Amino acid sequence: MSTLIESTAQASPRRTYSRWASLVVLCAGTLMTILDGNIVTVAMPAIQSDLGFSGPGLAWVVNAYLIPFGGLLLLVGRLGDLVGRRRMFAAGLAVFTAASVLCGVATSQGVLIAARAAQGVGGAMTSAVVLGMLVALFPEPREQARAIAVFSAVGAAGGALGTFLGGALTQALNWHWIFLINLPIGVVAWLAALRVLAPESGAGLGKGADYPGAALVTGALMLTVYVIVGSGDRGPTVTLLLGALALALFVAFTVRQARAARPLLRLRLFGSRMLSGANAVQVLMIATMYGFQFIGALYLQRVLGYDELTTGTAFLPAPIAIGVLMLGLSARSIGRFGAYRVLLAGLALIVAGMALLSRAPVHGSYVTDVLPPLLLLAAGFAAAMPALTGLAMSGAREEDAGLASGLFNTTQVVGGSLGLAVLSTLAASHTDGLLGRGAELVPATAEGYQLAFRVATALAAGALALAAVVLRSRTEQARN
Repeated sequence: MSTLIESTAQASPRRTYSRWASLVVLCAGTLMTILDGNIVTVAMPAIQSDLGFSGPGLAWVVNAYLIPFGGLLLLVGRLGDLVGRRRMFAAGLAVFTAASVLCGVATSQGVLIAARAAQGVGGAMTSAVVLGMLVALFPEPREQARAIAVFSAVGAAGGALGTFLGGALTQALNWHWIFLINLPIGVVAWLAALRVLAPESGAGLGKGADYPGAALVTGALMLTVYVIVGSGDRGPTVTLLLGALALALFVAFTVRQARAARPLLRLRLFGSRMLSGANAVQVLMIATMYGFQFIGALYLQRVLGYDELTTGTAFLPAPIAIGVLMLGLSARSIGRFGAYRVLLAGLALIVAGMALLSRAPVHGSYVTDVLPPLLLLAAGFAAAMPALTGLAMSGAREEDAGLASGLFNTTQVVGGSLGLAVLSTLAASHTDGLLGRGAELVPATAEGYQLAFRVATALAAGALALAAVVLRSRTEQARN
């Protein structure tokens, strides 16, 4: 008996180390894809000048990544359940890293856009299965909360760090290095994934590979992202027609899933109030945060006159605050007060931060007009994101974890695309209207951004109200 106890005591630290080492690998892969989503933004003018992109054509450097990324998340999340999540994660890292090298050596518009699309495919393969693997690695609630906090901190900090690194690498070297930096990270993460992550066989392709359904939902999601990200370049009639086609594909997919013997997406997933509600809240919250990052960077550059590196540096307090709060307080707060209450507190801080930004003046000061709302938004996101992730994944069964992970990531992309499209279009339209009435450029631009921030405040308030009503569990009701 004593021998058994000793061997168990010796084995336990190895199992703990393996799980946390696995979390490091998952975070490294996620960081790479999230960095890439933001790092290209600051480098866009340099890419346009070097490769001769037109204004509308330049948007495809971003859109070519977002469309396959958002469109494939649901499909590859399900395929990860079938072929093994570790296998899908490692394959995604390989595809993403190879595509990053192609982006870095691209000397023509066509090669860069094609390589960006390949990056989107690899990013979807990597991102779709991460949450499912994380939940399986950490089934105990308190440890799961800590793991989700670490994972969310890496993801949130990666978004802001991408803006800084994009400016720093472009200004110090050239835009090619914003992609080539992924090579060493990707190779190390891929080797570590093969060595550290536990192998799993998956359920097998014969148990759920609904290929007609996969074609319908992938086409619907890709078209939806395309409609959102390109809405500013088309007339309302074309946008409405494409939106109607996307809706028709979703309806056809739903009908297919209800009748298929082995559906790609089990419709019972949406019977989970937690899973459906958390995804709906996330669309509004991420639309707010992505809009803030994009419009906030433009405010600093076009109104306050910051250059690329200074703009990236101005955002650095956000990832620092997010990292400190998520790693130091988020898991403890969730363990003490519950995910529901922490989520509401975080969303309330986001509303307050956006409300402060909505008065961003023409002759603003970074210390008084930008930094305080930036820190409020960082604190709110640090509280809300881990809590929301935990609530969403708590509504999925183990066999659906990969699919639920893909769905959660899909709503992130849709929410981010929606926020960028709506808020940037509103800001530009309001600015153009003011210029047409004789206003000066900088004040008109500032007023356009103020309108976008007010709408973002309304989106955050909607997320808060929806979360308060939909995500309140019986346990929370009993506490009150």
